[in-house]
Parts: sequence; structure tokens; C-alpha cells
Amino acid sequence: MSLMRNLNRALTATTGLQVRKAAPATPDRPKKAAAPKPAAKKPTAVYRCPGPEDLATDRLLRQPVFIMSPVRSGSTLLRMLLNAHSRLHAPHELHIRRLEVGYGSKLSQKAMSALDLERGDLEHLLWDRVMHRELVKSGKDFIVEKTPSNAFVHQRIKDCWPDARFVFLLRHPVSIARSWHEGDPDKRTYEEATADALRYMKAVERAREGITGGHTVHYEDITADPEKEMRRLCLFLGIDFEPTMLDYGEKDDTQVVKGLGDWRDKIRTGTVQAGRALPSEDEIPEILRPLCQAWGYSE
Repeated sequence: MSLMRNLNRALTATTGLQVRKAAPATPDRPKKAAAPKPAAKKPTAVYRCPGPEDLATDRLLRQPVFIMSPVRSGSTLLRMLLNAHSRLHAPHELHIRRLEVGYGSKLSQKAMSALDLERGDLEHLLWDRVMHRELVKSGKDFIVEKTPSNAFVHQRIKDCWPDARFVFLLRHPVSIARSWHEGDPDKRTYEEATADALRYMKAVERAREGITGGHTVHYEDITADPEKEMRRLCLFLGIDFEPTMLDYGEKDDTQVVKGLGDWRDKIRTGTVQAGRALPSEDEIPEILRPLCQAWGYSE
């Protein structure tokens, strides 16, 4: 009889207890991570639309020009051509819509509200000041802003600057999708690039429908006859055409910034290059057909 049995008989007789071999320890199961909560959507900033009598005190800029365009639509080329004009300053993408203002305390919010300035109004003052600073540094008369994502907030931009001028730059939707894919093929497939670029195209089309009095230009027309298109655009902006616009010169890294528009060799040549051949009708994906028709690229 084993020692364990003898011990248990003696313990049972005297205490009613027994000794048992401990079960092998099992590692603690890791707790299942809780699913991340979706980020709370920021409420739309409250702002007022300045009337003509407010512009003298609320805005430094006069008649800013906004290029509303999808990604990979030739907006860097267009801003280079415009920047070569003696009266137009077209810097790299400014992304002003991402500049936000917050309150350090409830008292600061109360103080601003007492001045009839809500968070959106303060952001508009900041946007206007940043762009005006850039314009003053250039010594020119009008600023041109071409960030593609501006199309998503076109109404707010219009509300911020009631005297703004809008230029709608269009390109064949298939060419946009292909260029967007080729820009980073490891990041997105052609199908993913098409769906992503389509968001910008739809935003531009909504801006075209929502803003009256704008000027529409096609990338293919610029590359085919840049002088004709720049003359038309200058007429819309109320300035004289300047031949120097067509030969905007080679640009160094301080003027063409990676990540803030196109920076590749083609744009650095300093002259307008021929565009790619237009896709055939059977190369148009179904999801791009409505915009191809709306923009005059398809029947």
C-alpha cells in the first residue's frame, strides 16, 4: 500500500480530509480585447455667413480662386500655369480645411461667443489669415488654392468667402483612376483606386451643381491647346493673358513639394506635356460611366 493511501486513511480517521495531487497549472487565457469603439464624429463647426458689410472686418482676402478637382486630374499643372502669371499666386496644396480651433476653457468659449464668434467663425479667420499671409509674401494680387479635398467642403468655402471664384478641373475618369493606381500600386489595386478616386469625382460634381458662376476646364484641353485654355481662364478671372504662363519654368524642391501635389519629373519639365491617350468605350468600368457621361467623355 502506498504512502499516500496510508496517509489519507490516517487523515480521514482523524480529520475527515484527504490529500489530492494538484492538477497541472494551466496558463491564464488572455482576455479577449474589446472591440475598439468607433471614433466619435466631430460635430460640424457652427459658423455664420458674413454678409457684404462683414467682409471688411472679417476677411483679409479678396476674390480668392479655388480649383475644384479630383485627385490626379492635372491640378498641379494648372496651378503652375496660373502661378506663372504676374498677378496670381498659386502655392502648393494648403489643406486649410484641416486647420481647426479649440477652446482652452469654457470661459474662452464664452468670451468668443460674446464677440459673436463661434468655433467655425474662428476657423474661418484662421484660414483667411494663413492664405492672406501667403499672398502678401508673394507680392501678387490674388491667391489660388487647389487642394483636391476642398471639394468635400465646397459649400463651407463658399460661405467663408462669398466673393470666391471657382474653377472646376475635369479629366477622363478612367485616366484619373489609372493615374491614382499608378501613383502607389502597392497601396491600392486598380479597383480600389477607382473606388477611392470616385469619391473625389463625385464631390467635384456636387460642387459643380451647387455653385453657380464657376468656370469648367478639361485637363485634356489644357494639354492639347494650353494657350487657348489659359486665355479663356484669364478672361473668367478678369485679368490679361500673359504668354509667360505657357512656359512656367523648371521647379525645384522648394516649389514642388512631395505629398502636396504632383512632384514627379513630368511636372518639373517646366512646359505642358502631352496627356495620355483617352481610354476606349469598352475600358470604362460601369461605376465610372455616369460621370464619363456627365463630363462629356462618353455617350
